Formats: sequence, structure tokens, C-alpha cells
Amino acid sequence: MIARTFAPRRGSGAVARAPWDDSRVTTRAIPAARTWLAARGRALPLKWLAAPAIGLGWLRLAGDVAAHGTFDPTPPSPWILATAWHLDPTVAVPLVATALGWLWMVDRIDRHHPHNPVPVPRTVAFVFGLFVIAVALQSGIERYDTTVFSIHMVQHLLLMLVAPPLLLLGAPITQLLRVASPGVRRRILLPFLHSGPMVFLSHPVTAWLLFTVALWGTHFSPLFDIALENPPVHQLEHALYLAAAMLFWFPVVGADPGPRRLAYPARALYLLLQMPPSSFLAMAVLFADAPLYDHYATLGAPYGVSALADQQAAGGIMWIWTDVTFIAAILLVIGAWMRSDERRTAEVEARVDEQRAALAARADRLAAMKAAAAGGPDGPTIGSGVGSAAGSTPQPGSGEASSSR
Repeated sequence: MIARTFAPRRGSGAVARAPWDDSRVTTRAIPAARTWLAARGRALPLKWLAAPAIGLGWLRLAGDVAAHGTFDPTPPSPWILATAWHLDPTVAVPLVATALGWLWMVDRIDRHHPHNPVPVPRTVAFVFGLFVIAVALQSGIERYDTTVFSIHMVQHLLLMLVAPPLLLLGAPITQLLRVASPGVRRRILLPFLHSGPMVFLSHPVTAWLLFTVALWGTHFSPLFDIALENPPVHQLEHALYLAAAMLFWFPVVGADPGPRRLAYPARALYLLLQMPPSSFLAMAVLFADAPLYDHYATLGAPYGVSALADQQAAGGIMWIWTDVTFIAAILLVIGAWMRSDERRTAEVEARVDEQRAALAARADRLAAMKAAAAGGPDGPTIGSGVGSAAGSTPQPGSGEASSSR
């Protein structure tokens, strides 16, 4: 998390103070202490007492900040959201390590299997999925996520609806199995993938429920406000969203092998059933008549937009984004279903054509064999050939012999 500039909350009427400026402490506590010490002949320099007073003032202000949050005085703009990047090591290091690991893995697979390399679109999808996570957690979006609820909603939707499908389109499990040695694959990877917890978590029903519970549970529980005021909890919330979304999209993408693969009609139904819970959550946020989260409510209107109006914008963004995403995903699933049927039909027709060609060739061979056995024009026998040759020799008294004479 980047360091935020302290600024007064609009509408509160309070004047911003520096962390060390607390008039009540400096005007009351310090003189009283000096009077008490002077009475005992142990007067101390003012600076010796100023340090504890400053510490008390800082703690009081820090408690106020933890309870109400602060905001960046610079209003958000598309340029700031796109260019105000920073590097949080807890996010940047795992992303860079994952990207480098993926590129190493692809290079190794391509060198060992030159006739069956990793398709380039899979690498593009996976790397772009990592980039989307970086945009959500490292760009200007993160700068305003605890100040503007609508921007915070964009961050969550990137983590739940955009990055996970892209990562899964790279087929990471398949590539990991391909790059691993037979021993590692047999002793570690396959037992882990087929373990009870993984089978349970990857079950479509479990994944669907976890995704729904993660959405509703975080937005309508104290966890949301706690995450806004506690950076480690906020990062754990992001990890929860990403993990739940990866499990949810796994049966839909279907690029990796799994214990329970959904047919295309089941995938479309799976997505269709998720639309009502997501839409109802968005409507609950959109049509609430008061701010739902104390953190945003106590900020007032830092950029001229009230907390309620910002919340309504967040609900509208969530409603439109989720519906458009799920409808687009359903259409893509239906398109993949149609292409799969076309490929299956072409394969069946090719097999039927091969069988017909084989039957025709066999029939021709049988006909040739019968013709040869019957002495037909297609295959004269040896005897008939000798007879015909003898019959063609001119005989005495024949017209041909007479003419020759």
C-alpha cells in the first residue's frame, strides 16, 4: 500500500493537523507536568517532555485514522489511474516470479517437445492475466481503492471476472504436468490433484457456492470495513477473491484435465445460475438508501461526490459488469459447443468415409477374385489362354492357310 497524504474530511469542519500538532496535549499536559516536577526540584527541559506528548498525539491521530481512514488530496482521473503505478513487493515479487516461471516452463516444454509446443495464445492469455492482477493491485486503481468505492469495485471485478479466466486459458495444470519429470508427476503432482480436498474444492457445486459466499460474505459483513482499514487484511481479501474466482471459472474454461468435466450445456447453465446472485448483490448495493460501509461514510465527499452517490455508482458498475461478463461467457460457451459439434460431425463423417472406402476396396477385390475363378474377361485362366492361343494357329485347309499359299 502506498503512503497516503493526510487531508481533512470534507463536511466535517475540522482543520487538518500534522501528527505532532495536538493543542490539548501541548497546552495542558506539558505545563502541568512541568509544574509538578518543579515543585520537587526536578525540572526537566521542555524537549524531554515534548517527545512523550508527541507520541500521545500521534497515537490519538493514528487511532482516528484507523477508525475513519484518509484520502489522497489529488482527485482521480483516467491519466492518474493509468500511470500512477507503484511497486508493492508483496504483490510485485509473486507476479514477476510467476511470469518468469511460466516463461521458463514454456521454453523447456518447447525444447523437449518441438512437435507439440505450448500454443502461443496460451502464453499470451496467462501473461495477460498476470498483467490484469498487476493493474488491479499496483496501478492508480490501488491508490484510490480505500477512498472511492466505485474504483474499489472495479478492482474487485478485475480480480474475479477478468484475471482468473485468462490465467486458466493458459492451461497451467497441463503445462505443469508436461514440464515435470515422471517421478515428480507420479509421486507429487497427481496425488495432490487427486486428493480429497482438491476433488472437493474443484467440484462445480462447491466452486459455485464458494464464489457466491465470497461475494455476499465480504460485502455484507464487518470484513469489508476491516479490510479497508487494515492493509494485510485487505490483501488477504484480494487473495480470497482470486482463489474463489479461479475455482469458479475452472469448470467453465475446461482447458485443464479435472475429475469432473462439465459438458457445454452444463457450463452454460452453470454461468446462467450465477447471474441472479451477482445481480441481486449489485442491486442491494445500488438501491441502499444509506452508505453501507462506515469507512467510506466517514470520509464525507472527498472529491465532491457523496458516499451514497459513490456507492450507487459502484452498484451500477457491478450490475452491468457482471451481467455483461456472464452473458458473454455463455455466448462463448455456446460457440465452443457448436464448434465442438462441428468437429465431432466432421470426425464421424471422415470415419464413415474411410469405412466406405475400405468396404468398396474389399468389394473390388472380391469381384476380381470371382472373375478370375470364373474365367471371365477380367481374369482369364491359364487353360483358356492356351486354348485360345492354339485356336489361333492356322489349320490345313482353312481359308487363311489357302490364302497364304
